[in-house]
Amino acid sequence: MNRIDLREKLDQSDMVLVGLGEEFDDRARLRRNAEYTGLCGRLKDEGAAWLIPAWRELCSRRMGEGPVNQALERLTGLLEGRNYFVVSVSTSSRIASSPWREARLVMPCGTALRKQCSGGCREVLCQVTEDEQARLQEALERAERGLSLQAEGEALLGVCPECGAPLVLNNIYAENYNEDGYLEQWQTYMKWLQGTPNRRLLVLELGVGMDFPSVIRWPFEKAVFFNQKAFLCRVNERLYQLTEELAGKGCGISQNAIDWAGQL
Repeated sequence: MNRIDLREKLDQSDMVLVGLGEEFDDRARLRRNAEYTGLCGRLKDEGAAWLIPAWRELCSRRMGEGPVNQALERLTGLLEGRNYFVVSVSTSSRIASSPWREARLVMPCGTALRKQCSGGCREVLCQVTEDEQARLQEALERAERGLSLQAEGEALLGVCPECGAPLVLNNIYAENYNEDGYLEQWQTYMKWLQGTPNRRLLVLELGVGMDFPSVIRWPFEKAVFFNQKAFLCRVNERLYQLTEELAGKGCGISQNAIDWAGQL
């Protein structure tokens, strides 16, 4: 599907459902970065996997954020003025901060922008400050040099006011992930989705792998299967194929979704 075809599909559609996947975590470039993969393993071993999204974004910034930023700019521009909803299993802060239509984005896997109680206190959930972001970067740079992530007894993001446990980033890598950070917006998404049957629905599944197939991949296929007016465009470097049940109701494009969206 080329750019002209996509614009035609958009113009012919009443609603647009967009899924942004793991490729938007810049994995194509990061997996070639030995320093990135090495520290990811160490963070997991030390029980600090919740820092992986912050580490991922630091490495991505060092390599230059142009490709991801351009892809998101093109995509938000293309969707402007349309009735759409975006679901992302990426943890990218750049997705969270892009100028989507108000209340039309949900990120079930969290980001590096909020912090939560590591012990699971559900009432404790707040934004990470700029000073805390700088502190996290310094800690990651120390770890990159082989030093300890933090001084003995230090809590990088402070402690929970309820139980005194350290605060950690609110994302899927946290041991006691607090899902309250996205559940309200998920309900908004479910309500929007209820309005799609028998509407001309264009489904854009961009860079979605198999890490969390029950969030985007399988539900999107189901939505297209049961809606005779739906069309699925699946873009992925490797997992671009459509199921037999969707024959004639979509297309698969073998390309990195960041590169594809950047060319829109």
